[in-house]
Amino acid sequence: MAGFKANSFNDRRDAASKAKEALLEKFKARPAPDHPRLVALAEERTRVAEARAIRDAEREVRRQERLAREAEEELRRVAEELARLEAEKLAAEAAILAEEELKVKQKEARDARYAARKLRRR
Repeated sequence: MAGFKANSFNDRRDAASKAKEALLEKFKARPAPDHPRLVALAEERTRVAEARAIRDAEREVRRQERLAREAEEELRRVAEELARLEAEKLAAEAAILAEEELKVKQKEARDARYAARKLRRR
């Protein structure tokens, strides 16, 4: 193990100090907030946010239109269902009236037969 060299405390302290200085230099090297590149990036972010807001608004308009269309379709379907039920109700009432009318006619015919039979017996 001839190539191994242990770092002393001073070596580690110097390395940490150099790393801190490098970070500080990197921070100091940052461009100012009014740097043209940063201003351009901020403007681009603003344009992207505006475009996103427009897309979101358009999406919301389409959603509202879809909901309105679905509500109209549901209203139409309910109206058709009510009309169908009303037609069925009228048909059922007509059938009941026809059945009652038939029963009245049958009773009249039966009564007529009964009366004719009574007359024949006298």
